[in-house]
Amino acid sequence: MLGIEGYEPQWCHSAKTLAAAHRSRFSRIVGRHLDGAWLMWDLDRRRWFADGPVILGFGDVNVEVTHRKFDECAITWNHVDMSMPLDWPGLALDWRADAHEALRSVEGRRLREVNVIERIMPSHWRPRVLHSIEFLFDGARLAIYNALDENGLTDADEIDMPVGFWCRVPIA
Repeated sequence: MLGIEGYEPQWCHSAKTLAAAHRSRFSRIVGRHLDGAWLMWDLDRRRWFADGPVILGFGDVNVEVTHRKFDECAITWNHVDMSMPLDWPGLALDWRADAHEALRSVEGRRLREVNVIERIMPSHWRPRVLHSIEFLFDGARLAIYNALDENGLTDADEIDMPVGFWCRVPIA
């Protein structure tokens, strides 16, 4: 899937379900420093290919976060072998380290907390939408968010989120 051999993410659209499924693993990396971060890179266009997972490295553990559709997210652990070639028809892709300012701003920092951010919607049929995975580091914040069927990255403070329209679900 996504051009990555053996990558089979389990998609989720509920913050509570996602948090419960990954709480024990995230609890084990809280307190560790972010050693590296990688993005799928489009070699021809010389830019981030945002459909692929964002990989965060904490020593011997890699966390892989991917968003798709309107509100689906998958988190995997050490599933992606970045030494293997990527196979996406019509695209020349590879992994690139520290290819985004938001990732560079948190590299080397100690992870303090991980949350799922849900957006509160006015509709009755879908009152909450899974929006992002939030990593709080010493002195910095990283959010990997759903940018409508692809990943987005931001290191902006949470103060920028509209009051009353967001809910934070703690993971670890």
